[in-house]
Amino acid sequence: MTLTHDELKADLTLDQLRDLVGLVEYDASRDPFPVTAMDAIGFVVGNATQAASYYQLALGMELVAYRGPETGHRSEKSYVLRSGSARFVVTGGVTPDSPLLDHHRRHGDGVVDLALEVPDVDRCVAHARSVGATVLVEPHDETDEHGTVRTAAIATYGETRHTLVDRSAYDGPYLPGYVARSSTLVRPAGAPKRLFQAVDHCVGNVELGRMDEWVEFYRRVMGFTNMAEFIGDDIATDYSALMSKVVASGNHRVKFPLNEPAVARKKSQIDEYLEFYDGAGCQHLALATGDILATVDAMRAAGVEFLDTPDSYYDDPELRARIGKVRVPIEELRSRGILVDRDEDGYLLQIFTKPVGDRPTVFFELIERHGSLGFGKGNFKALFQAIEREQELRGNL
Repeated sequence: MTLTHDELKADLTLDQLRDLVGLVEYDASRDPFPVTAMDAIGFVVGNATQAASYYQLALGMELVAYRGPETGHRSEKSYVLRSGSARFVVTGGVTPDSPLLDHHRRHGDGVVDLALEVPDVDRCVAHARSVGATVLVEPHDETDEHGTVRTAAIATYGETRHTLVDRSAYDGPYLPGYVARSSTLVRPAGAPKRLFQAVDHCVGNVELGRMDEWVEFYRRVMGFTNMAEFIGDDIATDYSALMSKVVASGNHRVKFPLNEPAVARKKSQIDEYLEFYDGAGCQHLALATGDILATVDAMRAAGVEFLDTPDSYYDDPELRARIGKVRVPIEELRSRGILVDRDEDGYLLQIFTKPVGDRPTVFFELIERHGSLGFGKGNFKALFQAIEREQELRGNL
């Protein structure tokens, strides 16, 4: 299905939202580990109450559910936020002995759970166990007045997990134990109804020499395919380098680029992440938007900082020749620092925030796709140079 720009800006059905992040012909009955879509991104943060407000104000997300001491869950607070089909769950420890506080002390704010919607939790876990995956939580039911959800969890890189969720028999706000909660924050007049519609992809950083190990994990355990790879000069600057491969679920609705550092003259962004996160983890989340200009303007007005792009990027005649005609005048892109790339399928617009926490770890990407299924390969060098400028200011290059 091809959506026009006006359709992208309008309210979309769930199936249309999933088409934004890549839908292919796919037979789930032949997949031993079928994945329908992303279910939620789970964060552990130092202050969930403040983080929930930040994501509402800065990313325009809607608060939809809550769990905490007031609902009988004394050890932690969790807030569930949505934007289109994207769901974030931010959780913080309450009691001094909460293991979440130990996790945060080591890693800082970060992603701990890339939860996946699956049609058959037991089938997925049985296959994962048979090929050597670590099952963290056995399949089990959770029930309340809204129905039943079946979940389980398997381990992936670092201390990250994939919770597997079948919510086909549930109509509550999130999971049993959560209560519906709406925001009391007042959004600015004239702000877009939502700033992004879906999670496009989730990028993981792993230790030197372990990228292929995790690519094989996703192939063997979850049936993901190797969608793309970037090595050598494609993904290096004069100072730092990395290697990257992209794995995707059978229906291509879930995409996980995986990065590892490569030997170079100075410390790469991957090295910096691994040092400050103290291990492997999810580096950034790409959020699919139908109007990147309006989204960037709204997020900047809310105080979000983006990486700077030098004027020389937009003055490059090779760039202008390569990208051809796009829906946004190049000067509009220049004024906001938005990058543009084209491949054989179409083009994309993208921009990256600075790290959103105190540590130089987690950040966000905004991406507006017009046919392109890629990841902005033509922008890699400009992006990495921008990141290196920030690393140098932090004293970490």
